Amino acid sequence: MTGIAVFAPVKARRIFEEVVGQIREQIVTGQLKPGDKLPPERDLAEQFDVSRTAVREALRVLEIAGTIQLRKGVRGGAFVAIADPSVIADSLQDMLHLGRITAAQLTESRIWIETMITRIVCETGTEEDFAALEANVDLVERLMAEGRDRERVEANIEFHNVLARATRNPVLILNIAMLMDIMRYFASRVPIGYGEVILDSRRRLLRHMRARNADAAVAEMESLLHTISERYEKLTPIIKDAS
Repeated sequence: MTGIAVFAPVKARRIFEEVVGQIREQIVTGQLKPGDKLPPERDLAEQFDVSRTAVREALRVLEIAGTIQLRKGVRGGAFVAIADPSVIADSLQDMLHLGRITAAQLTESRIWIETMITRIVCETGTEEDFAALEANVDLVERLMAEGRDRERVEANIEFHNVLARATRNPVLILNIAMLMDIMRYFASRVPIGYGEVILDSRRRLLRHMRARNADAAVAEMESLLHTISERYEKLTPIIKDAS
């Protein structure tokens, strides 16, 4: 006989939890957007018909959860938080150092996401999107010719953000921003090289995308990511030692 689950009695929600729930609902439904300022504490207390103490506790809970930001000063107040992918990226970096995730797993996830994005943009991208990607490749080529390696690496990383933005999907954009923060962490410690290889691959990728050849574009992206990721996986022990 399997074990029988034991549940605790349901308790009534505390007042501040109701306040938290209503504010979160406003954010989920889009009534409150990132960067919006909430009414002053006194006004919130009146609208919710609760004490200012309950409002203050609710705001503190939302701040800890990263849902809002509490700012001090004349222009301060409670603001709906703007998503910060670096927070998640920092957590993944910690997990990488602690051995909770491997560089290979990071590579695998990146290839899945970026090849999907490549297919989407290949099929739905506009000429304006392709022009933005081409401008990035031209910038990388110029920086490489001028020997400005640090800026070149940053521009190479930005290519992936430009590509993700062409999907116009905020979830994919946020995921790539997070992954690029991690790639920036790697690149800042050990240069990856492959300047000409990356440049040539990007040119081919753009040709495939403009021709709406999704299969060829995906194959090009996957091939380059495998090449670069194998290098990063070899460098992971070096990067750990350098931290």
